[in-house]
Parts: sequence; structure tokens; C-alpha cells
Amino acid sequence: MSDFRLSFDPPSGLRRAGFGAVILIGAVLLAVGLLSPGLVTGAALISAAAALLMLAAIMAALLILGPGTAGRHDATLRDLLAHDGTPSFVTDADGILLWVNTAARDEAGLDGRSAAELLAPLTGAAANPAGAIARLLGDAHARGTAQERVGAARLRATAIGNERVIWSVRRDTTGSDDETPVLRFDSDGNILWMSEGALALFAGPPVRLSDIGFDGPFDRSLPIQLETVGGARTFITRSRAIGDGMVEATLTPSAEMPDTEGAAAGPGRYTLDDLPVPILELHDDGTVARSNALARHLLALGQSERVGLSTLVEGLGRQVNDWLDDARAGRALNRPEVMRASRVAGDLFVQVTLTLAGPKNDRHIIAILHDATELKTLEAQFVQSQKMQAIGQLAGGVAHDFNNLLTAISGHCDLLLLRHDPGDQDFADLEQINQNANRAASLVGQLLAFSRKQTLRPEMLDMRDTLSDLSHLLNRLVGEKVTLSVRNDSDLKMVRADKRQLEQVIMNLVVNARDAMPDGGTVDVRAQTVRLDAPVMRDRVEMPAGAYVVVEVEDSGIGIPEDQIPKIFEPFFTTKRTGEGTGLGLSTAYGIVKQTGAYIFVDSEVGQGTMFSLYFPAHEGRATRGSSTGAQVRAQPSDRAARILLVEDEAPVRAFAARALRLRGHHVIEAENAERALDIAADPSEEIDIFVTDIIMPGRDGPSWVREALEQRPDTGVIFVSGYAEESFSESQASIPNSTFLPKPFSLIDLTAAVETHLAD
Repeated sequence: MSDFRLSFDPPSGLRRAGFGAVILIGAVLLAVGLLSPGLVTGAALISAAAALLMLAAIMAALLILGPGTAGRHDATLRDLLAHDGTPSFVTDADGILLWVNTAARDEAGLDGRSAAELLAPLTGAAANPAGAIARLLGDAHARGTAQERVGAARLRATAIGNERVIWSVRRDTTGSDDETPVLRFDSDGNILWMSEGALALFAGPPVRLSDIGFDGPFDRSLPIQLETVGGARTFITRSRAIGDGMVEATLTPSAEMPDTEGAAAGPGRYTLDDLPVPILELHDDGTVARSNALARHLLALGQSERVGLSTLVEGLGRQVNDWLDDARAGRALNRPEVMRASRVAGDLFVQVTLTLAGPKNDRHIIAILHDATELKTLEAQFVQSQKMQAIGQLAGGVAHDFNNLLTAISGHCDLLLLRHDPGDQDFADLEQINQNANRAASLVGQLLAFSRKQTLRPEMLDMRDTLSDLSHLLNRLVGEKVTLSVRNDSDLKMVRADKRQLEQVIMNLVVNARDAMPDGGTVDVRAQTVRLDAPVMRDRVEMPAGAYVVVEVEDSGIGIPEDQIPKIFEPFFTTKRTGEGTGLGLSTAYGIVKQTGAYIFVDSEVGQGTMFSLYFPAHEGRATRGSSTGAQVRAQPSDRAARILLVEDEAPVRAFAARALRLRGHHVIEAENAERALDIAADPSEEIDIFVTDIIMPGRDGPSWVREALEQRPDTGVIFVSGYAEESFSESQASIPNSTFLPKPFSLIDLTAAVETHLAD
């Protein structure tokens, strides 16, 4: 069964009278024309009668099909009311029934032939429902909509244009408090329909949106405030267009918020405190005119304070008022700036975006705020990471070139020392040159340690022996005012580390502890074995579970301020006065520890002292016996002479290495690049026992030419030399059999010892 019934009654009494008059006049003229004796007169009357009858036919078609403007609304009205549970019907402008929805027909229990017949059972009114329809029709045509109580129901009439009227019948009940309030209204603000929840919510019931305190369009992005039977309440709206300019809006009550800016609030308006972002409204002079609770909390601003924005933020880089002037002129709008909140303890950064609001003749600045502290922290970490990477790359590049120079300087110095006895007057000068070259090599090693690109010689170490060997040197370092205590557990496990580098780490920490106690104190160095049963997260680092050898260096000095602790491992950062420190000690220690696979942490309290803790993974096994470092340069030939192909692009390094090997009785063939080396290796008449080659050279590098040469000479030994760390090409070296690595700068003893080792294998 259709939800609507179309009545073919003429839509207007006036139009029906006009239609009948036209037919009557046309019939009379036709009859007179037929009976007229004059031919011309009769023909004229007959023509007039035909015209009138044609007009009558057109009017009949229009009456049957309905008015043109109303026809455009019928489909929309059908969609609007078809499935509505509220009894509704549609009449023309004169109250003639046109459409009835299923709810009205089912509740009325009959197919009403007129609005009055339909209305009586719907309202329960025994007295004159036709009179109520007549009254509401007049009011609806005059004001757009009207309603009154009829029996036990509210009858509402809403005019749609000049030709249709929508009627709705609602039982006089408050409905359910849980029913969602829904409104349907037209573009002029006339309320066409309300759900039971809306009827219970608003007094009246209201006829226009202005009756509930709203005079603007619904914006689903902003809360609105409406007048309800319980006073002003805030709602979030969800609206949708339903055709012909009509809108359906669902109202969801918002969480009640205190009206801290009551002067700015009013019916149909939202307050700043309703908004979920921190907002400031500023006067022309930059003072705060209004603010919401989020902004006041973010900036530590009092509710009644009217201070300038320049007193709340800092770090813009120019005057805040100049920035506001640019915004007022339209030059700095919608461009976020990050500044520090000056009233808040610690580092709290705020991103501020300026925009203009209000009419052109009364525009004011709105500042939208956002807490950018986390963003600023991430930015600082990224900048720090880039800085560390840049310094590491610089260290590696400097080390390569500088190590070549140091190799040539110290190598030729070694050659000169071979020709001078300790009693010679030049011997002391040569020793000074050699010592300063070694100091320069140590400085380069510190840079490489920071960038974790130095060459380590890890071995199994017993920390008890290491600390015992160091104790005498450490006692001399700390001086007379400081007491040094070295303790360790009896059951310490082994650690795998470079002994020389590990000693440097401990010495750096002890020296820093001594400098933190200018008036004297105590430095405790402790070593113990601990076991972590579960992974431990500390300082953004997770230590896996397992056994660790922990070395702690604790002092009773002045301590480190909390804000400086995150920076202490940065290169060149120092709290000492100019000339007292390079700022590389802790960064070097950090690089060595991390490259060893260990962890370093710091705990400090100002005035109480500082403790550095080193966690080295524990190993099972026995300590590696250290090799003797007291080898002397021997000028006499080796027991076995070898034929060596020396490949080095730096001429001073190549000259020193060739002379050093020849002094040992070896036959040396020199090549300045990889291409020349391959030509020599391809010559079958040349006998070659060992390749000594630089790794980084113009053109082809060392490992690539050595692989090609080994295809024809597979039993040849290989010694790689480089100013870079071994780890940077360890994979390439691992694929080449019978190869070793010699880091630059190397001495005469180091080079000849490496060759002797190959000859002994």
C-alpha cells in the first residue's frame, strides 16, 4: 500500500469557479453563433467560443496535473514524510487534503476524505477540528508556520511556498529523555519538524530557530549554545541536507564547561572554553583580550590578566609587537612560529599561529597555540644526530690524510734515529719530533674514538689485572689532595676489549673526577660482576639480560647540573675553563665503550658527587697474554729475505716504507697505484711473496686489485694499510685469504714486524 494517497479534488475553490465560468461563457457564445442569422457575426461568435473552450481545456489539464511550482515539492515531501513515525499529511493552500502518510492513515483507522475527517481521530478532538485547520492555515500563510493544541495533541502547520502546507500531529507527551533531539528546518530558519526528544528539550514548542536562541547556520565543526527548558546548553551538531533547502540537524549534548568568558557568550554562541585548542584574542597593542582555559594553563596566565603577548613568549628572533603588526597587515598570517613559554619552569615550547577574525572594520588578532615541546625535542635530537654524524665524517676524513702525514713524519724520524746514538747532539731533537708525532696520532685517535671508527685490538682481559697495572699511574694522576681507592670482586669474569683503549677510558674518568674536587676528596674505582635476569631500560638504552662486569668510578666532587648531563658526552663540550680541557675526554670514553659493545651511564647530584658506570658483557675463558712492546729496531738483514710489492699513492709514505723494508734486507718493488701494481703482478718473471698495499687510493682500491692479482698468484700474502678504521672494510678483507691489517700511522717496527709475521707463517 502506498504511503500517500493523491486526491483528485480541484486544488483551489477559486480556480474551480473560474474554470466553470469559462466553460459557461464558451457554451453560450457557441450557441448564439450557431443560431445567429448573420454569417459574419455567427462566425465571429463561433471563433470566440472555440478559443474559450480551448482555454477551458488547458485549465482543466493544469487543475488535474497540479500547479507547476507545487509539483517540484511533491517528491521531496514524499521522501521527507514517507517513513516518518509522526502522523503527517499535506494539503493545498485552501486546506484540501492531497497526501497522507502511513502513520496518519494507520492511526486514524480510515481513509479520510478531508483534513477535518482525518484530524478528528488523530487528535481525539470532538469539537470542530475544521476550525483549527482554518485558523492555522491563515497563520501559516502569514508567518510561514503555526501550531496550537487540538484535543490531546499538538497540531502544526508549515507553509511550503504558496501552494502546499505540511501538517503534523503529535500527542501531548514529553517523550523519552534518551531520545536524540532532531530538527528539520528550511533555509529561512522555520522549524518544520521536531523529534520527541527535541519537543521535550525546547519550550513552546518553538516555531523558528531564533526561538531556541540560534540565528546562524549550523556548523558541524563548532559547538553551539541553545536555550532549552532547563536553560542554556551546549550541543554538537550533525546536519545533512534533505532537499529544497531543507536541513535535518541532530543535536548531541556536549560536556558542560564553565563559561569563563560570559560577556562574550550568548544564545547560539560558543565560548572560547568550549574549543579544544588553546586560543588567545589580542588587542591592537598586543595585550590579551580573551583567552580560554587551555591557553591559560599552557602559558601560566591568570584568568583576569591582560598582559602583552611579549611577556608570555620569547625567542621569536624579533620584537613580538612587530610580528603582530605584520599579521595585522596580512603579512604573517597562518605561518606558525615556535617560541618558548617564558613563565613556565623548564623548557616549554609553544607553536603560535596568527589569524584575523571579525568584520573588516573591526578585525582582531586570534593566536592559536600548540604545545611544541615534543616537536622541539625531536628537532634538537635530530640536529644533535646530524652534528655527531658530521663530526664523525670529519674525523674519519681528517684521520686518513693526517695519518698519512704522521706515518711519513714518524717513519723518517725512525730512520734518522737508526743513524744517531743517544749521545749524539741531534738525538734529543729527533726524540722530541717522534714524541710529538705520537701525541698527534693520539689526538687523531681520540677523534676516531668519538666517531667509533678507530681500530681496536680486542683481547680477553682480567679486569683485576688491568686495574692493578693502572693503580700506580692513577695514584700519580690524582695528586696528594685526592685519595684513590681501587677495589674489585674476587670472582670477576673476563671482558673482551682493547686493553690500551680501556685504560684510556678509566684514566679519563679518574682525571675528570680529580678535577671535580679542587679541594680534595675521594675517588673510588670498583669492579664487580652482576647478572641481569631481565632486560633493563635506562637512558633510552635497553641492556639485554645476562652477566656483566661493572666498573664504577665515583667521586665526592661538585657534581654535574641536571641540564648538562645530556651534553657531557658531546665532543668539545666541557665545564672547565678555557685551556683546562679539550672537551674530548668523555666523548672519547663514550666512543670506545660503545665500539667495544659495552654501556656507559652517569649518575650525579650537585654538591654530592658523580658516578660513571661501565657495563662490559662478561665472557668465559682465560686472559690473553700481552705481546711484548719492547722490540728494538734491528738494522741487520732478516733471516729470510722476501720480495715485496709495495703499493702506496702517498710518495712520502711509500719512500719511508720502502727504505724500512730494504734495511731489513727485503727486495721491494714500488707502485704508486693499483693499475701499476696489476701490471707488475701480471709479469710472470717477477717473483712476489707479499703484497703491501694501501686500501684507499685514487682509481681502484686495494682489495679490488688484490683479488684480481690473487687469481694468478693465490699463495701471496697480503698486508693492508690504511688511515681508516679496520671495521670500515672488514668484510672486504675477510673475503681475501692470508691477509692482515696494519693501521696508520705505523712505525718502522710495526711494518717490519708485520712482514716478519707473514714470513713466519
